[in-house]
Amino acid sequence: MKILMVVTSHDKLGDTGEKTGFWLEELAAPYYVFRDAGAKVTIASPRGGMPPVDPKSNQPENETDATHRFKSDPAAQDDLAHSQRLHEVSVNDYDAVFLPGGHGPLWDLAVDPDSIALIEAFARADKPVGAVCHAPAALGDVKGADGDFLVRGKRVTGFTNAEEEAVGLTDVVPFLLEDRLKERGAQFRHGEVWGAYIEVDGKLVTGQNPASSAPAAEALLKVLAAR
Repeated sequence: MKILMVVTSHDKLGDTGEKTGFWLEELAAPYYVFRDAGAKVTIASPRGGMPPVDPKSNQPENETDATHRFKSDPAAQDDLAHSQRLHEVSVNDYDAVFLPGGHGPLWDLAVDPDSIALIEAFARADKPVGAVCHAPAALGDVKGADGDFLVRGKRVTGFTNAEEEAVGLTDVVPFLLEDRLKERGAQFRHGEVWGAYIEVDGKLVTGQNPASSAPAAEALLKVLAAR
């Protein structure tokens, strides 16, 4: 079992002068859900090399067992530091793809041609696609085999408008994820603010927020096992 994890390469939080990137918990928790299940995990990003970690996700108050384990694991650190470039990745080499969030994907994965083409290739190959928190932004312009938006008519979730407002970034982000997915015809659903919540529709798995990252990864494994 081989799983590709795609993270953002974008590190600027709009015009705020602050840094962003991927949210560490959303990479670390699924990484170990997959690895502990016996999967081989490969990390990729648009630019390759060391992707930017959102500094806030690396602060002590946001540390979890998974992030502590990840930061203490030389193999995991090596996987991250040498992420593959997206344009060098082939869908034929993997059984599923999973995208961690953080605000970065709103700026790059949402519009990156290599990211869009790769997810479309997974969908055409009928292989599971998972995304958590802001990473469902990468699904917005992805087309399914029928030529329509992949998310149209599908049950999906992601970082909600209420959660974006709670972190004070409604006017900073290039678009609100919940609104974007609804515009694409998705049946957007969600749980409580900051509560763990996932949606599984066929081979599409989405999680609402950082607390949903491990449950989304576990759901992806169940989809894989049912193939």
